[in-house]
Amino acid sequence: MLNVSNEEKGLAQIQRIRRNTLGDLLARTRDRFQNKFAIAYKNIRLTYSELDDLVNQTAHAFLNDGIKKGDMIAIMSKNSLDFVISTFALARIGAVMIPINYMLTDSDVRYILDHAKVTGVLAADEYTPIIDQAGEGLMINHRFLMDKWEGEDDKNYSSKWTPLSVARKDESKEFIDADIDDEDLAHVLYTSGTESRPKGVMLTHKSIVSEYVSTIVSGGMSETDVCIHALPLYHSAQLHCFLGPSIYLGSSGIILENAKPDKILETIEKEKITQLFCPPTVWIALLRHPDFNKRDLSSLQKCYYGAAIMPREILKELSERLPNARFWNFYGQTEVAPLATALQPEDQMRKLGSAGKPTLNVQTRIVDENGNEVPPGVIGEIVHRTPHAMKGYLHDTEKTLKAFRSGWFHSGDLGVMDEEGYITIIDRKKDMINTGGVNVSSREVEEVIYQMEGVSEVAVISIPDPYWIEAVTAVIVPKEGVKLTEEDVISFCKERLSTFKVPKYVEFTDRLPKNPSGKLLKRKLREMYRHLKDKRE
Repeated sequence: MLNVSNEEKGLAQIQRIRRNTLGDLLARTRDRFQNKFAIAYKNIRLTYSELDDLVNQTAHAFLNDGIKKGDMIAIMSKNSLDFVISTFALARIGAVMIPINYMLTDSDVRYILDHAKVTGVLAADEYTPIIDQAGEGLMINHRFLMDKWEGEDDKNYSSKWTPLSVARKDESKEFIDADIDDEDLAHVLYTSGTESRPKGVMLTHKSIVSEYVSTIVSGGMSETDVCIHALPLYHSAQLHCFLGPSIYLGSSGIILENAKPDKILETIEKEKITQLFCPPTVWIALLRHPDFNKRDLSSLQKCYYGAAIMPREILKELSERLPNARFWNFYGQTEVAPLATALQPEDQMRKLGSAGKPTLNVQTRIVDENGNEVPPGVIGEIVHRTPHAMKGYLHDTEKTLKAFRSGWFHSGDLGVMDEEGYITIIDRKKDMINTGGVNVSSREVEEVIYQMEGVSEVAVISIPDPYWIEAVTAVIVPKEGVKLTEEDVISFCKERLSTFKVPKYVEFTDRLPKNPSGKLLKRKLREMYRHLKDKRE
């Protein structure tokens, strides 16, 4: 008969053998594809063996600096090789990674550092002054400088910060087999949201890995893919729908610092890219760039969009101009790590505008205000059951319980399901416009305006109005060289929309505000134009 200690050891061994964490994924991929090209950044190209060696060395450097399991470690950087290395190195020792949006103000950064009780920060050179200022007085004991590589000026940095390249230089390449469980926290991602302060979404290793599986299967991904990682890695979409699954599969990836259209188009041609994800705003920017017709884009086979609703006219144009490519629509949110539903290539035109069906590990319903499922064709809130789901909001039990109620996770999105089970997103609850006591979907009005020949981009918002309550307002970016008038737009809409849906105001601008992940910032637009009526009067 086993004594207690031996039984405990045996159970620990079983748990270790069955474990499936982010830190394990890369090790397995290395075993399968040791000498395969894994990742490239600028002039650095690494095989899976070389990438895994750097991850192990970095993990040892973290441990030697005193970082331990459960420590909250923030990353503030544009896309880079050290971002990828640090993601897996922190996971390998059980530390919790907190990617920070590098566009945030000092006060927002300080809020995250303080709220999450961050004890260490990894930052690119340009963001160290922000961390030093925002973190003043906080217990940040570990500061590592990212992407200072051998041969560069390693001495041109603050004494507070140790370059990762220096810290890991002589460290062991041995795998660190830390005591980590699948349900341990892996990442905390702060949402931009509509709240006065962002919420910290807690994702476990299990949440993320199960989401990778759903993404790979529902996205038709394979080890032969060659991917571009251009959208910000601090955002769940690029990090968890593309970078992570790419490493899991053993495909090859090119890291771009940001999503500049000319660089993306150049890289597609140069690297024979087969897979690309962009939100609709970036796809539009690619279409309108003069290099789109000059570059050889024939290698593109798998194209993904998400993070916002793709205008029908843009999807049609993309399909015509990229005839070798198939398209997927990914829908979800950070709280589900982030994929929930997918629209397959064969359904793109048949179900134009739909977000598709729930992915492999997701169950989805449409419910009313009381949590009761509504029949097909009836608008309600989209809710999910899935192992992708977050563990909750960090230090916020009240908001966690509000999101997880009636046995489902409540997304806050309004949608409708058809008889075949396909979901169409009507709007975020906050983007519905109450005009004259009647609800109008901003998306519906946008879809009509996108049909106008001279429209490059459009956002439909509400502005306060004493008569209408909220006035439907269109903010339009015209195509280069095109002259549009308010009368043109209103006349066009009157022919295609019910009277109450026609914009009461039309404004023109040279660009719409977006965050670095390409998501349209309607909240900022509403702030910019809230006094439009007063100005016109």
